[in-house]
Order: sequence, then C-alpha cells, then structure tokens
Amino acid sequence: MSALARGSLALVAAGMLGAAAAAAPPAERAVVEVATVSVRPVTLVSWIPGSIVSRADARIASVVAGRVVWIADVGTRVRQGEAIARIDDTVPRLRLEDLRAQVARARAQHEVNSAQLERFNRLAATQALSASQLDDARAQREMSNDDLARAEAQLRQAQYEIDQSVIRAPFPGVVTERFIQMGEYLQTGAATARLVNTADTEARATAALELAANVHAGQSVTIRDHGVEKTGTVRTVVPVGDDRSRQFEVRIALKSAEWLVGTPVEVNLPMSSERTAVTVPRDALVIRENHSYVLRVTRANTVEQLDVTPGEGIADAVEVRGALAPGDRLVVRGGERLAAGQAVRIIAPTPRSAAAHPG
Repeated sequence: MSALARGSLALVAAGMLGAAAAAAPPAERAVVEVATVSVRPVTLVSWIPGSIVSRADARIASVVAGRVVWIADVGTRVRQGEAIARIDDTVPRLRLEDLRAQVARARAQHEVNSAQLERFNRLAATQALSASQLDDARAQREMSNDDLARAEAQLRQAQYEIDQSVIRAPFPGVVTERFIQMGEYLQTGAATARLVNTADTEARATAALELAANVHAGQSVTIRDHGVEKTGTVRTVVPVGDDRSRQFEVRIALKSAEWLVGTPVEVNLPMSSERTAVTVPRDALVIRENHSYVLRVTRANTVEQLDVTPGEGIADAVEVRGALAPGDRLVVRGGERLAAGQAVRIIAPTPRSAAAHPG
C-alpha cells in the first residue's frame, strides 16, 4: 500500500474516533446532599445523676396521744384538709364536759363577786364600809375573773384536742406509707403516715462544686430518663456545698409531672460559660486514624478535602477548627467515594422519615 493510501486511512480513522468522542455523553456527576457551616453559641455540659422528688413529702405527725381508731390505706389519694387518721377522743370529750361545768361555776362566781363589789362601792360612798373591806371585794372579783379566764382556756384546749384527734392532710397527695396501725396507741408527735404530693414534683441533682459558677436560677436544662428527654428550668441553686462530697444541690422545675417520684434521671448542667464556635453537621465529618476532614463543595460544584480538628459535640453538630467559613457547603451524604476535584450534583436533602419508611 502506498504512503498516500496509508495517510488517507489514518485521516479517516481519526475522523471516526473524533466523531465517536463527540457523540459520547459527558461523565455523570456524583449526587450529594450538602449542609452549611454555622457559627453558634456553645456551652459544654455534663450529665449529672439526679432523681424526681416531690416538693411536698412529709411524715404527718399527731399533736395528741391516743388509740388509733382509723387510718387511711396506702395508695389513698386525699385532698387538703381531708382525714388521714382518727384517734379515740372519748377522754378529751369527757374532759370537755367537766371543763364546761367548771367554766359555768367560775362565771357564776365572777358574777357574784362583781355584784358584791358594786354594792361595796356604793357603801364606800356613805363611809359605812372600811377601805380594807372594799379592797378585799376588789381582790375577790379579780381572782374570780382570772379563774374564769383559766377555765375558759382549758375548755378551748380540750376542744382543740378533740379537733386534732382527726389528723388531716396539710396538702393534697397520696398516702404512700403507714407508720401505725388501727388499734395501736399513738404518742404525741409520732408519725402516722407518709403523704406525698405527686402533682408537684421537680428534679433534684447534686453536682461538683466547680460547676456552681455556671448554674443559676431560671436557666433552661435538659432532663432525660432512658432516652426520653424533657426540658426543665433551674428553680433554685442551694448556695451551700457539702464539705465531704464537695457537691451542691440543684432543683429543677418541670413543666408537667410525667415521672414518678423516685425516678432516677440525668440532668445536663453547663460545665463552662457560653462561647461562640464554628460547627459542622456530624454527618459532614469524616474521621480517619491519623486525621479528620470534610468535603467542601466549591462554586464550580467540585469537592475539595479540608483537614479539620474536631472539638466538642453540640446536639447534631460538632465544633471544628480549620479553614472553614460560615456558609460553606459541606457534603453530608454521598461522599463515601468522592475524590478531591470530582464534580458533583447537589440534590435536596431527603427527609429522615421518608428514608426510614420508604415506599
């Protein structure tokens, strides 16, 4: 074959290759989802063990002694002022009757002495009565007045003991424990039952003293129990630390009484004051043995790898240090096989609910 023919064939082959290359579709871009770098306030927190307690939890005591004739069962829910227990009031009622008679006698004697003093006063004006007799009449009237006041006070005391023989709830709640049974003799000041207000609860936690400077009343905190998280507000910080445990107490008000009294919970309390930090979504951070990096999408929709130093985790984000700026687009899905410089196509984020329940 001549050189001219070989040259012609080469030109034809080159033309065919060029046409084929022109007809081939461009390489498909990798599909990714992105999220942006943000700057947010960051506060380091520590989960502190605590428990749910009632703000009204008391051993209800008796102010009078006597035999118990009735006591509420464990689990009984009572309103404020309702009876929890009753004590036999036979003796104070008999004493009340006796004291009523004493009051009536003292009142009668007081009336007699008052009338006699009036007569002596009239006689003293005519000088038919000595001064000593008048003074004695005055003294008798004053003593009878004191006797009447004392008898009336004893009568009121007896009535008070009768009233107190019915032990009533000082606040609404549930009887959770009985310390005495029906028929037993109750001494003055002895506890009858434990009453707990289950509707007025709060969380109680004890934390290390070094956290005290970062916790204050009115602060919003998170409380969790077996993965269930609720928001509460610090009601008060007890400003006294325990010299043995080196801890202080925090009380957190709850929006609703959803946990039983005694439930163990965890409370997240701030470990430091608030600061500003650059954060990235957790899914954007790629952690390797020797370094960590993110994939940033450029304006030309290509990716570049940037090494970062991760810090503290904040909810669904991670604090990082590196050459990032707020608003930078980072790959959060679809970046498993991406290489630096590779072109990508950005799609809208897939809702988590749809991803979890396809169909």
